[in-house]
Amino acid sequence: MRYAIHLAYNGANYCGWQTQPELPTVQETLEKALTTLLRMPIAVVGCGRTDSGVHASDFYAHFDYEMSVDTQLVFKLNNFLPPDIAIFDIRPVADNFHARFSALSRTYHYYVSQLRLPFRQGLYCRIYFDPDVDLMNQAAEVLMQYDDFTSFAKLHTDNKTNICHLTQARWTRQDDGMLRFTITSNRFLRNMVRSVTGTLLDVGRGKLTIDGLRAIVEAKNRCAAGVSMPAQGLFLAKVEY
Repeated sequence: MRYAIHLAYNGANYCGWQTQPELPTVQETLEKALTTLLRMPIAVVGCGRTDSGVHASDFYAHFDYEMSVDTQLVFKLNNFLPPDIAIFDIRPVADNFHARFSALSRTYHYYVSQLRLPFRQGLYCRIYFDPDVDLMNQAAEVLMQYDDFTSFAKLHTDNKTNICHLTQARWTRQDDGMLRFTITSNRFLRNMVRSVTGTLLDVGRGKLTIDGLRAIVEAKNRCAAGVSMPAQGLFLAKVEY
């Protein structure tokens, strides 16, 4: 039987989702816990590959298991796993369900603030200027007119295509003084959200014009885009199936 897991994690202590030799990852931690509790080797497939230090407030994975799982497995896992990983639900799904390839869209949030926020440390990126949010939203609208995001993709990856179909890209001010960038697409390239965020912030601080942004996208050259923002402000916030 195939089972889907709904979970969340704070990525600060992990080198991303995907298992890597001799490095702590969320996938490895979850697989070890399931293997111990179910008493057989369990391989877990995630809905994406978050980078080192990136968080997920809405994440899905699947695994195959020969028998019915204990109804108390969620409770047992949450007691077995470290406190920076939370399991919300485990349920049986169709045999052809795939946590990654069955996903229709993913939404990321990136948080920045000018304020020093001690209770949000490690969960946002502090900036030292007051960006023009209206101008950044104009720039975000321009981004949605394109589908080739080569200029925002990490170099030398195994991507077969750099085409992504954005359905949302917008900055909003939160009540706590935080600025949140929300971006939704059918797929994302490695490092894409962080480099898009950095480039839009360049627009917001007056270092880049709207026409300059168009030139960056059309150049299809990663070296043309802005800096990649730190991982700590990035959350995978929603996955749609």
